[in-house]
Amino acid sequence: MLIKKAADIRSSEITPKKWYMDRRKFLAGSALVGASAFVGGSLFSPETASATDKIPNLQKSPLSTTEKQTPYKDITNYNNYYEFSTDKYEPASLAQKFKTRPWTVTIDGAVKKKQKLDVDSIIKLAAAEERIYRHRCVEGWSIVVPWIGFSLSELINKCEPLPKAKFMEFTTLLDMTQMPGQQSNVLRWPYREGLRMDEAMHPLTLLCFGLYGETLPNQNGAPLRIIVPWKYGFKSAKAIVKITFTENEPSTTWSEAAPSYYGFYSNVNPTVGSFRDQSSERRLGEFLKRKTLLFNGYDQVASLYSGMDLKKNY
Repeated sequence: MLIKKAADIRSSEITPKKWYMDRRKFLAGSALVGASAFVGGSLFSPETASATDKIPNLQKSPLSTTEKQTPYKDITNYNNYYEFSTDKYEPASLAQKFKTRPWTVTIDGAVKKKQKLDVDSIIKLAAAEERIYRHRCVEGWSIVVPWIGFSLSELINKCEPLPKAKFMEFTTLLDMTQMPGQQSNVLRWPYREGLRMDEAMHPLTLLCFGLYGETLPNQNGAPLRIIVPWKYGFKSAKAIVKITFTENEPSTTWSEAAPSYYGFYSNVNPTVGSFRDQSSERRLGEFLKRKTLLFNGYDQVASLYSGMDLKKNY
């Protein structure tokens, strides 16, 4: 076993203590290394949306993949959520008491209907769909999740963006008392992400508030997040509190932190190298790797980038 000693080892490379202390768990878990992951208000408690709240009347989406789904226990216990911790296993416990009600989302910028909306009124805008999407992380792991929500375009159309609105910026919650990871300077807080307007309007872009038939667990981005299945996972902002329509490309958190690694578009492109080889990936819970597909296999979005250099515009 190779033991690394360096001050600059990335958190994603650090063996979790509970694996180190139990060799059998470590050996079993080593197969995962490289695998680094509406309902009315009456169904929610006033403080916390529980992962046991079922979402009724779900519609099955034709946009879903038929691939094997990643087990619920893996999806909810192995999370990239730096607002809570850079460790993949800690967010599930650290987010248990995170309050998701009351919760409002501010809509502003280049839009006719500037407003502050209660999250449950947003969730009621359209029928809830279950969409089984592939999801990929730049750390070389991927998952298949039955996300629940509806196309972001439903919300966009109701806000009536102005013709000059070319981009959307998503700002997530800043609350150091609830999100202990924000007490560190690993990133500049609050977390911000962005999409070009045609990306945001694409039917695949999901305004998400559930998974596996239930409301989103706190560690998975409750109460409201974005899922953009053809992009790397960090483009899918969690715990959104503000949506801004802009004329110019917004600055985003990871592009600001490491611009040579995390471009604004961040489409899944296995030919673009970063500090990790992106040509292959490992599904969470599986041992063998598989080839990484351009756009994560969602070829229907290719026309959005016609004529663009996807190495330059990474």
